[in-house]
Amino acid sequence: MQERYNFSEIEEKWQKKWADRLMYKVDEDPGKVKYYCLEMFPYPSGNLHMGHVRNYSIGDVVARFKTMRGYNVLHPMGWDAFGLPAENAAIKHGIPPAKWTLDNINNMRRQLKSMGISYDWDREVTTCLPDYYKWTQWLFLQFYKNGLAYKKKAHVNWCPSCATVLANEQVVDGACERCDTVVEKKALEQWFFRITDYAQELLDSLADLPGWPEKVKTMQENWIGRSEGAEIHFTVEKTGEKIPVYTTRQDTVFGVTYLVLAPEHPMVEKLIAGTEYEEPVKSFVKSVQQMTEIARTSTETEKEGMFIGAYVINPLNEERVPIWVANYVLLDYGTGAVMGVPAHDERDFAFAKKYNLPIRIVIEPVGQELKLEEMTTAYTDDGIMVNSGEFTGLPNKEGLVRVANHLEERGKGKRKINFRLRDWLISRQRYWGAPIPIIYCEKCGAVPVPDKDLPVYLPLDVEFRPTGESPLNHIPEFLHTTCPECGGPATRETDTMDTFVCSSWYFLRYTDPKNTEEAFGKEKVDYWMNVDQYIGGVEHAILHLLYARFFTKALSNFGLVSAREPFKNLLTQGMVLKDGSKMSKSKGNVVSPEEIIKKFGADTARLFILFAAPPERDLEWSDQGVEGSYRFLNRVWRLVYHYQKELQEIKPQDILSPEDKDLRRLVHGTIKKVTEDVEQRFNFNTAISAIMELVNGLYQYKERPNQNLSLVKEAIDALLLLLAPFAPHITEELWEAVGNKDSIHKQSWPVYSEEALIADEVEVVLQINGKVRDRLVVPAQLDRAELEKAVLAMDKAKAAIEGKEIVKIITVPGKLVNIVVK
Repeated sequence: MQERYNFSEIEEKWQKKWADRLMYKVDEDPGKVKYYCLEMFPYPSGNLHMGHVRNYSIGDVVARFKTMRGYNVLHPMGWDAFGLPAENAAIKHGIPPAKWTLDNINNMRRQLKSMGISYDWDREVTTCLPDYYKWTQWLFLQFYKNGLAYKKKAHVNWCPSCATVLANEQVVDGACERCDTVVEKKALEQWFFRITDYAQELLDSLADLPGWPEKVKTMQENWIGRSEGAEIHFTVEKTGEKIPVYTTRQDTVFGVTYLVLAPEHPMVEKLIAGTEYEEPVKSFVKSVQQMTEIARTSTETEKEGMFIGAYVINPLNEERVPIWVANYVLLDYGTGAVMGVPAHDERDFAFAKKYNLPIRIVIEPVGQELKLEEMTTAYTDDGIMVNSGEFTGLPNKEGLVRVANHLEERGKGKRKINFRLRDWLISRQRYWGAPIPIIYCEKCGAVPVPDKDLPVYLPLDVEFRPTGESPLNHIPEFLHTTCPECGGPATRETDTMDTFVCSSWYFLRYTDPKNTEEAFGKEKVDYWMNVDQYIGGVEHAILHLLYARFFTKALSNFGLVSAREPFKNLLTQGMVLKDGSKMSKSKGNVVSPEEIIKKFGADTARLFILFAAPPERDLEWSDQGVEGSYRFLNRVWRLVYHYQKELQEIKPQDILSPEDKDLRRLVHGTIKKVTEDVEQRFNFNTAISAIMELVNGLYQYKERPNQNLSLVKEAIDALLLLLAPFAPHITEELWEAVGNKDSIHKQSWPVYSEEALIADEVEVVLQINGKVRDRLVVPAQLDRAELEKAVLAMDKAKAAIEGKEIVKIITVPGKLVNIVVK
């Protein structure tokens, strides 16, 4: 064993040995309890950042710990490899997206291996390779055949200069990121997954996920957005057509003074055609369509609207109500039409005040009359219905039910449950994605690609045109094909799938990644699923997690998997900050993991990032903290080096001195603390702190004469085993150095002894009226009466109570005695 801790030599040595021995290769073993540990797989951007290091270090501790606890652990890694950055790199640098992506993967794989993460690399998946996207396409077809994939017209971001559709992330401040042209909304045929069919189950089964953070479940609840209300049918005065309006406040329908349509609502164009309102309304609609959904619905955005020259009839009071368009109403939420009740809705109140629209009070507080001229805000609380025809005088809660009954009985509306969740638009009019396996035939219509013809290969030799349009539209050998049903000429779908589709099932492919006959074998997927611990950033709390849950439920219904939920437990780690800000190139505060590993080693990088903060909280980067972690590992090295030769041949000692007992109690207390912190709470920082205290205790013991080397070996073995999941290389090296043959990572986790935790003696504090006056060492098993007797015999106690009356004695056995006197 070298005297100096040479981390680079050690880490290279053990990474090679682990790879040669296939240390982390795992197979199904019905005789062992499985544990599936998974971190969200990365987009291959080129280099790991500290957020990656944190995510994967957390997962590796869990995987290694569970392995040592006797579980059969699956811990895989792969690449979320399709997506827009590869196309941007191709356009900017002339690098084919496939080459850019695969080069990045090779680099990031090398970086991950340099961290010593315990991945089963034999299970690696890459979503942009045909052996993966073949099954993404096959799964799309299962959704299609089961009625969950469909095509319809939808409004998309359209760049008139590039003549192409843009994904939301390609729109920056309302303009095309490529050419800065103002983006318009355009109706195009798009592919959707019918996730709304699962809205209620996705909501209800959040209750089956006690291992998820409450904040994430709340975010999903809000995104799904279930509400109960009524759909009310307003009749267009000109044409007699019905405009359905969804509301949760049907008790206020008598207070409707205007109706608002989304600018994209098909009725708008119909009602303004040939009227004096046509041009100004079209101009207004166009300006609204240049706004993002977020801006349109933001409470800070000024509400703007325009009368379109038409009216509807309120079905309950037959009043004539003007129709407006406004920027705050969206076509794909509710019915795309909103009834304006300014007296009882803050947004409607502000809109009515701005445009001088009527305001009618229809709910009043119990025993109080509202005066319109005194109102500065809408009244939104419960109360009594007024000015509401036959419903006047009812509590509005009762009115909700009665009005809904009235609407249904007269065919003027119906009760309805609504969800904020919209169907998932999966079409992307770009190249670097999984081709949608649909063929279009003039005779047969849309025809799914037969299973035997999968995958539909994505051409790799493509040319990106200045227009930004997908190259797939201009590759004849891809575009033109024959219809599988009639054999006639046909064309392929040139849209590719949203990359969220790839990441909605990758955790299933990991269970059977080499299968060429199926996406995954049911027996294997049912052995491993569901994921016992999922780890990733909170930024994926809604879409990725919701889509993965939807996929799992749908595939369960198709009979492909048994699990109904993909992820049993979820840990969302915090960000890595520097100088109070998230690390980013633009801020110049990026710390390279490779530089840290080169300077201090992977074990130091891992240890610091696990010690600096609890995993769910943001972590502030500290150069001093990194150096402190490095110094600690050097202390561990020197400690083992000091004892190495002595520990090769030792004889057990049965008789333990008081100092021996103290050290043994520290060892077993540390085992207990670290076990509970890792297993129950993921408090890695406090677990590492306890290990550091054990090292301090061993250094103190090292200075004593007549050391019990048998106990020292027990302590060092425990120290290395406890530290192994956090710092896998140095512990492997030291484990070998003290005479062990097998890998430390194949050892059983240490078990603490309750007996060893019991102290022979304890220090008790003497307090007089709550102030500390002295301390006393007494036998640990001393009962209350004997303890009080011993304390009262102390000189300081006698002096303090002389001539005074003892009011009471408060005793906490093993801790303190407080004598209250007056």
